[in-house]
Amino acid sequence: MGKKKRGFTLIELLVVIAIIALLMAILMPALNRAREQGRRAVCEGNLKTLSLGWLMYADENDGRIVNGAGGFHYQKGGGMTYDGAAANIVERAWVGKGWQDDYANPNLANMSTVAQNAQLLAIHQGAFWPIVNNEGAYKCPTGRRFEWVTYSVVDSMNGLYRTGTATGSNHLTAIGTRIGKTVLWIKRRTEIASPSPAERMVFIDEGAMTPDSYAVNYPTGPWWDNPPVRHGDGTTLSWADGHVQHLKFSAPETIEFGRANRDHYGNGFTPQTEEGKQELAQFRKWVWGKAGDL
Repeated sequence: MGKKKRGFTLIELLVVIAIIALLMAILMPALNRAREQGRRAVCEGNLKTLSLGWLMYADENDGRIVNGAGGFHYQKGGGMTYDGAAANIVERAWVGKGWQDDYANPNLANMSTVAQNAQLLAIHQGAFWPIVNNEGAYKCPTGRRFEWVTYSVVDSMNGLYRTGTATGSNHLTAIGTRIGKTVLWIKRRTEIASPSPAERMVFIDEGAMTPDSYAVNYPTGPWWDNPPVRHGDGTTLSWADGHVQHLKFSAPETIEFGRANRDHYGNGFTPQTEEGKQELAQFRKWVWGKAGDL
């Protein structure tokens, strides 16, 4: 008779399971980092495409930059319409209206097919479509599920002007406030001089489509739209000279709030620490060229 085969004992089986668990614990963070780096690379590529489109639009329109208030198409006389097919549009938004009425609901799990189609139509009816006619360029892999537009233009780049940043009766006639050599609210590329275009923000990865532009206070005050924390401890963004980068937040309270509210848009946040306050002030300076509290 042959010798009886010996199987694993319970102790040996537990040891093998423990080794596998240990290896998984070691490898998972590395795999997650690799996956995030891949997603970030795609996002930065999208932002580079949008940035080149932004520069090309200005070149083709005598230096005037595109309407950055997503969804708000401006008509002759200063009126506004959400309808991208409406007549008398003289300043078409870079993308049309595609946000849901409950876009700020953090429990929004799924976007309906109708809402997804509305976002795709918004892309096609935007001023960018003739230049950037690739639907995938408008969507970051880390964005909220089923969203097709996850990037926003910041307020200062021909978005919605905020208190103290411009004067005028409407978006078409408004003129950006000038403080020394700095123009706070920009309508033309030539107005971006001090700070340099490499220091003025244009696009930011917000994670979902929200009304108009990414809202940032100019005077002292809290974060208006939330600090987006979707790529590691920060987000991705682009600048007026066309370069893109990953912005890593440094204040623990900013990171904690951003993580806790990554799908809740416009909740507002007032930093309590000196590090958090300085970080917000610097962010305002990147948007407006100056910050009301610096």
